[in-house]
Amino acid sequence: MELTLTKLPWYAQVGAFVTLAVAGCGTFIYYYELPARADISARETQLIALRGDINKGLNTAKKLPEFRSQVTDLEGRLANLKQILPEEKDAADLLNRMQTVAAQSNMTIKGFKPNPTVTKQLHAEWPITLELEGTYHNLAIFFDRVGKFTRIVNISNLDVRGRDTRDKSDASTITATCVATTFVLLEKPTGPAKPTGRGAPPAAPSKGA
Repeated sequence: MELTLTKLPWYAQVGAFVTLAVAGCGTFIYYYELPARADISARETQLIALRGDINKGLNTAKKLPEFRSQVTDLEGRLANLKQILPEEKDAADLLNRMQTVAAQSNMTIKGFKPNPTVTKQLHAEWPITLELEGTYHNLAIFFDRVGKFTRIVNISNLDVRGRDTRDKSDASTITATCVATTFVLLEKPTGPAKPTGRGAPPAAPSKGA
């Protein structure tokens, strides 16, 4: 049995043609146009995101000179801080400075005894016991000059005692002991202290146990 459109009435032929055309358009839209539109929409979304990233990069580039200026300023502050709080303790350097200031103040350093450091979170305190000889006036001058050090030095535990002045060859009238505490900047901040007491984990047994 042969099926041909030529044997159908003209209106049937027109209907069949319209049906085939609609089916073809639907197939084209479903399999080609809709995926193309979805791909275009995804690409537009990517383009918007890329433009946003580019704008952020341009804004960051505009602020780069400001960031560099801030870094330079922070580096300068760090250099000043290292002068006030050195990263290393140097007993010889500090003793030389103390002796220079003592000589300028007509004081004599009889004793210079560094003590163990006390570690804090960001710095360490380094106490040094000083024994001095001179006069009250010169001692005040000595402390004033020490207070003007670039490096921070705190004076505490001052004990001043009078000396026997019957020896006219010795101009010293007092002996003084004090603790001069300076500070050292730690390269790496220390963590919180380990728990002690009931909440602390039991200590490991020693090898000799």
